[in-house]
Amino acid sequence: MYRFLLTPRWWGINVFAVLAIPLCLFMGSWQLSRFEDRVNTHQQQEDRSARAKTEAARPLAGLLPVDTVTSGRQASARGHYDTGHQLLVPDRTLKDKHGRQQGFYVLDLLRTDGGKALPVVRGWLPGDAGSKADTAKVPAPPKGEVTVTGALQASENQGTDGVQAGGGLPPGQLGMISAASLVNIVPYEVYDAWITLTDTQAPLRAVPPAAAEGSGLDLKAFQNLGYTGEWFVFAGFVVFMWFRLFRRDAEAARDAALGIVAEGEPAPQGGAAQGEERGAGEGAAAPARRA
Repeated sequence: MYRFLLTPRWWGINVFAVLAIPLCLFMGSWQLSRFEDRVNTHQQQEDRSARAKTEAARPLAGLLPVDTVTSGRQASARGHYDTGHQLLVPDRTLKDKHGRQQGFYVLDLLRTDGGKALPVVRGWLPGDAGSKADTAKVPAPPKGEVTVTGALQASENQGTDGVQAGGGLPPGQLGMISAASLVNIVPYEVYDAWITLTDTQAPLRAVPPAAAEGSGLDLKAFQNLGYTGEWFVFAGFVVFMWFRLFRRDAEAARDAALGIVAEGEPAPQGGAAQGEERGAGEGAAAPARRA
């Protein structure tokens, strides 16, 4: 009854199922492991950030380049602010006890003793970076030689929250905090990193450090979790369809063995021959009865 499993059609179905099910299970497990890695790195990042608040600041040069280990660490640098290139970073959101507020970062460039400049976010202010009334509240940076201390951050990219990578900003504003976006604004080299000050001048408010890219429970992390469910559903769907096709063909084979013909299908040759024989016999018997 199950000879249909040896047909070329079913060979193709079986090979597809044998290959598809393990593949779906493997991809689902891989996506789940990616999500678990992000959860672990997120916890590690939070632990490092908590320790960084109590640890002594380290010189900037010893923490570069920025990675998932050094991101958020307290870094220190010495130099003087370039007062001629103060920049405002618009449309940045800050969370506090009152919720989310829209405002802008105040960014200055610290010319270090090594020659390069370090972007320093001195703080955040509510309001519009294009409003003179709001920007008038920005305090001037300290003059002379200073030592700054803050949380080290990697350069932003187009996928960072709040970044305006499309350009079109007026002079004095910056859409993305990165060495690449500053190279055409200042006439000197810039570190491929920045810091956000822990202690700020009033009325500026400190900007909390962001988690390193790929280490937080962001949208990508939950996409991994969603993909996990999708791959496992695909595996279940393949199993479901295999059993459905198998049951349909098994029932058809069983019906054929019993001589049951579905409506619209041709009658079996054996049944047709038997019907012709019965018809011929009945036709021959009819004259005999009349006689």
